[in-house]
Amino acid sequence: MKVWLRVLWLLLASCAASMAFSAGSFATRPEVQAFITEMQEKHGFDAEKLTLSFARIKPIPTVIQAILPPRDSTIRSWQAYRARFVEPKRITLGLNFWRQHSGALLVARELTGVPEEIIVAIIGIETIYGRNTGKYGALAALATLAFDYPHTEATNAAARAALFRRELEELLLLARETRRDPLSFTGSYAGALGLPQFLPSSVRQYAADGDQDGRIDLATNPADAIASVANFLKAHGWERDGPVTGAANVAGDKFAALIEEGIVPRLTPSELLAFGVTSSDAPEFPAALIDLVTPQQPTEYCLGYHNFYVLTRYNRSSFYAMAVHELSRQLRVRRSIENTP
Repeated sequence: MKVWLRVLWLLLASCAASMAFSAGSFATRPEVQAFITEMQEKHGFDAEKLTLSFARIKPIPTVIQAILPPRDSTIRSWQAYRARFVEPKRITLGLNFWRQHSGALLVARELTGVPEEIIVAIIGIETIYGRNTGKYGALAALATLAFDYPHTEATNAAARAALFRRELEELLLLARETRRDPLSFTGSYAGALGLPQFLPSSVRQYAADGDQDGRIDLATNPADAIASVANFLKAHGWERDGPVTGAANVAGDKFAALIEEGIVPRLTPSELLAFGVTSSDAPEFPAALIDLVTPQQPTEYCLGYHNFYVLTRYNRSSFYAMAVHELSRQLRVRRSIENTP
């Protein structure tokens, strides 16, 4: 009986694969076949099983649309970005999340030095505390970006495609390690997974078992998500009790050179004076000058310390890091009011 069931399964799988092949699946493409061969030779994957998996997915046009940069660069606006993420809903839900998971947040802070409010702010910005973790099939989304990344003047398509190809490789390794069907993972259009929106490589490197139950579940377990966010930031150099930002004012035109240098902290506030940058009561640690641009509005400036730079390792945007910082400050103030007798 078992033999007949296996034969039946193979026939059904063959029919499904044939239907997928005929419908323009990834499996028929030479570059995908080359990738499958590489996964077989490099990691010992079963080429036939991988081919069946790729036969069941097709390119997702909305993924391509979502990954494209805006046509009008003036759309980049700090004030609009801030309003999107530092807003009442995320503050209210963030406080609820903090109350419900205060124990896990406290443990994470003690182990890593990352404050509770920073962890809560990141999970709030990423997924609104699990309410929006993404509905794309991660395998199909990553395959789309790995093999069909759009070529535009504003993107380095080859480098970006290579990045997503590595993440596709990482997803397949993650699926094998966790004994899951790679088709079972869902996430963002970029293949980010779970409450903290980790790419597969970050899941494999930084995911942590927050409740010590022997398994890591970033999709539905807040304790694991909390521990993983904290572990990621610690691994990237988070400094316990270190500053994140400081106020800054600029004068003259010498400060423009600092903007061109990027966001790696290099000069102390006293050294920045030579470039026309002043900051009252700023800690005397290396910092970078951060510009927060809004079209038709005066540009805002701040100092970005080492922990600000660490936040940009989570999402390589100074807007993102500043939004995390500002949301975390509001959460801390509201939490402190709640706990005041």
